[in-house]
Amino acid sequence: MPVEPQPSSARGLLSADAPPHWTADALARVRHGFFGRRGGVSGGIYATLNAGTGSNDDREATRENRTRIAAAFAAPLEHLLGVHQVHSPHAVFVNGPWRGERPHADALVTTTPGLVISVLTADCAPVLLADAEAGVIGAAHAGWKGAIGGVLEAAVALMQEHGAARERIAAAIGPCIHQGSYEVGAEFEQRFRDEDGAYARYFAPGDVGHFQFDLPGFCADRLCAAGVRQVETLALDTYAREGDCFSHRRSVHRREGDYGRNCAAIAL
Repeated sequence: MPVEPQPSSARGLLSADAPPHWTADALARVRHGFFGRRGGVSGGIYATLNAGTGSNDDREATRENRTRIAAAFAAPLEHLLGVHQVHSPHAVFVNGPWRGERPHADALVTTTPGLVISVLTADCAPVLLADAEAGVIGAAHAGWKGAIGGVLEAAVALMQEHGAARERIAAAIGPCIHQGSYEVGAEFEQRFRDEDGAYARYFAPGDVGHFQFDLPGFCADRLCAAGVRQVETLALDTYAREGDCFSHRRSVHRREGDYGRNCAAIAL
């Protein structure tokens, strides 16, 4: 899983010994990375860079994995911040390490240099956002429920509240489950059409009574509708890229009982 090439002058480059990760051209002006399952110390179904503290992996292993991700940004572990993700439309602003429990939310925004804000995913869409000129960044966890509920719009609105301009925000949708791997039932498709009949365009015919849902396409269009002019989608299907990415759906199909988490992170 090679690191995406960037010009040597790009601020987006992480440390030379960072775990393997992908980057987005849209975010080249800020440090960021989409980390998959390579470059860590976990074993078994969590091999190797499981960043999920909510998994049943060994705590010391996940701590070391997260320490490596933080170090890629030249930051201590306590500056790698995430929220307690609940598939909500809620975004929170952060200006320092959490004191006490993490808030229940699905997006973070900061203007503080040195803080590494992050989301964890294993098929849901990780979305990193930046207005590099204003010095405002965001990270969002967008599963289908959060995406249709408005988590991306909430992240953009909170960024604007703290000085970003919607037309300057760039966004990148990282590794997530893609349409060819995302089979859903008729009730799922109906829920989207009940919300907006035009949402039928995100569903392709599947097996009898089933459809294939385009999660990254749905997220990209929601971002564009929110005023984000530059949206990049990485062509990385978590379900199909077994050696590179963790996938909840793949783990369910294999009856593995648990799964690792990919990490998407961004810092000023």
